[in-house]
Amino acid sequence: MERRVGTVSRGIRCPIIREGDNLVEVVVDSVLGAAESEGFELRDRDVIGITESIVARAQGNYATVQDIAADVKAKLGGETVGVIFPILSRNRFAINLKGIAMGCKKVVLMLSYPSDEVGNALLTYDQLDDAGINPYSDVLTLEKYRELFGDNKHEFTGVDYVEYYSNIIREAGAEVEIVFANHAKTILNYTDKVINCDIHTRVRTKRILKEAGAKVVCGLDDIMTESVNGSGYNTKYGLLGSNKSTEDKIKLFPNECKDLVLDIQSVIMEKTGKHVEVMVYGDGAFKDPQGKIWELADPVVSPAFTDGLIGTPNELKLKYLADNDFANLSGAELKEAISNSIKAKEDNLVGNMASQGTTPRQLTDLIGSLCDLTSGSGDKGTPVILIQGYFDNFTTE
Repeated sequence: MERRVGTVSRGIRCPIIREGDNLVEVVVDSVLGAAESEGFELRDRDVIGITESIVARAQGNYATVQDIAADVKAKLGGETVGVIFPILSRNRFAINLKGIAMGCKKVVLMLSYPSDEVGNALLTYDQLDDAGINPYSDVLTLEKYRELFGDNKHEFTGVDYVEYYSNIIREAGAEVEIVFANHAKTILNYTDKVINCDIHTRVRTKRILKEAGAKVVCGLDDIMTESVNGSGYNTKYGLLGSNKSTEDKIKLFPNECKDLVLDIQSVIMEKTGKHVEVMVYGDGAFKDPQGKIWELADPVVSPAFTDGLIGTPNELKLKYLADNDFANLSGAELKEAISNSIKAKEDNLVGNMASQGTTPRQLTDLIGSLCDLTSGSGDKGTPVILIQGYFDNFTTE
């Protein structure tokens, strides 16, 4: 019988995960239990996605503000530190900032404007135009910022992040000075010890600062790379990808978890005979059209995945074939012609006009985004996602 359904994404309900839980057992039992309950079967090349949150929780990968402060003080000396290009987020950065400030006597906080790296806006471009400000060259003090723009609250959260971050630093016991600028070297007018907090541009920022004479440069990925007083840590990403746990503790991005995805793949094979792909996913990689916020605040969409998820899609555009190559066909003849084209397609369609408009992104970024949208970020209770039919096409029976 002809297949009438393509890709299906299912949220799989799981028990609440605690530190030390056997995540391989939990994920496998939850997926197989859902299949039995809902009356579907696993297939080869199904994809199981596990949200990074439960992986880190099972690992017990947490750190306190005291741990962060100790690491910051050891690496940057505990005096005046420049903290540049942080994202505007209560969940993602506020607790990190508290720990950083506790490890310094003074923080010079340099905010990019009119928005942060992932699109959270301090200001609009219209406000800049009205004030005659050029964000690519002008450096603003806090006083000038307030004089020109007053109080500005985030569209979604209602938070004035300038005031919010200033208060966090003061309450942590440090002095604070606020600067608004978009060139990393600007911070060197205030201090030569810098923590650059940008995510996807961090390598370039570090290079610019070091070449300009900074004495010490640490990215967030250089803080909490080893355990401090028994804390969690992340050897590759440090504080990047962390989330607020409590007012004094963060959950770090999961540490090495390649073995986890391989073990789940192996156990599924043992129990069902099916070869599935498995990935750990964090933020999806997409942009909100209203708030202009780019979702990806994690350093990567997927920190670990099985080898079958390496690469990019290799697809033909059906509407291109229908409107161009086979514009004179319809019905069964059109279906057969398009099916034959798909079956005969080359392994690499780069440059082929019939593939234009398809999405040449990494499979893990595409599938991870689908997982993130399916699981949501609230109370759905589905931290595991099962995707079926993702690698099917129009000819799959």
